[in-house]
Amino acid sequence: MRTFAYDRAADASTIASALAEGSTRVLAGGTNLVDLMKLGIETPDRLVDITGLAVADIEWNDGSGGGAPGLRVGALVRNSDLAADPVVRSQFPVLSRAVLSGASGQLRNMATTGGNLFQRTRCPYFMNVDTACNKREPGSGCSALDGDRRNAAVLGASQHCIATHPSDMAVGLAVLDPTVTVVGTDGVREIRFADLHRLPESAPERDSTLRQDEWVTHLDIPPLPPGARSTYRKVRDRASYAFARVSVAAVVVVENGVFTTARIALGGAAHKPWRATVAESELLGAIPSRSGVIAAMEHELAAAHTFPDNDYKLSLLASTVASTVMSLADAAADEAATR
Repeated sequence: MRTFAYDRAADASTIASALAEGSTRVLAGGTNLVDLMKLGIETPDRLVDITGLAVADIEWNDGSGGGAPGLRVGALVRNSDLAADPVVRSQFPVLSRAVLSGASGQLRNMATTGGNLFQRTRCPYFMNVDTACNKREPGSGCSALDGDRRNAAVLGASQHCIATHPSDMAVGLAVLDPTVTVVGTDGVREIRFADLHRLPESAPERDSTLRQDEWVTHLDIPPLPPGARSTYRKVRDRASYAFARVSVAAVVVVENGVFTTARIALGGAAHKPWRATVAESELLGAIPSRSGVIAAMEHELAAAHTFPDNDYKLSLLASTVASTVMSLADAAADEAATR
């Protein structure tokens, strides 16, 4: 591992200026960053440890005391604590299940909410410094284009990068529409979650819209609509400790026999958590049916680009979305029938 300087942040005010200086990274759980440093993929000159800062709380605001209702999650909240939180489990089960789908219990005990948002891809060519990778070394080429593409993106990729985003938690958050608060040298900025991650285009080395000097302090999740049901499903090569081939996060509300809310996010499909907005629009006002969800997903995936070794993802995404959405719709129908 390359030699680096290590500092512990005494207060939040010094972090942005440290990041602005150059090759500096924020260190929290370190479950991704330290691995990449060992492989020579990340080579920061300096690490700033933020684990002593007071941004590790989960706070529920019901709105009765003023302020916007919802859940505030600090950047240093451990993944295991987030998944086990009673409010998260009862109000946002999609998030709890997404977090529990990721990594092992030991890693979830270390990994943080802020760090999980910015996991770097597990594309084998990104993880191997002996291969060409535009994400790791801009302008060097993309070895995946003529290599192993079984887990390559099918949506939003470019000729410069076909890697997928690895985070389960981020896919679960994508259907909750949170706001992410970041701090930089110019002050505080709020970013819609939908605008936090970016597609590769011609600059795949940039995973997010954060500026060099910015770091995340917390995110705010608004309440779901009354009657909402949510869940997360992940398809992987083995039962645990594996990244998604595809995954689906969904939030639905069914009223008077039709969808009045339909939110769908896809994992393992793109360079970022992918909101299936085309499918969502088609489902609003529709009577729940598996064939209807499949048809909506076929339209969502009409813009997909595949290779012979990853075209299985199209049918797998459509069927997984249909099973996930219909499980929620059927549960809503069963509850309505017992009233």
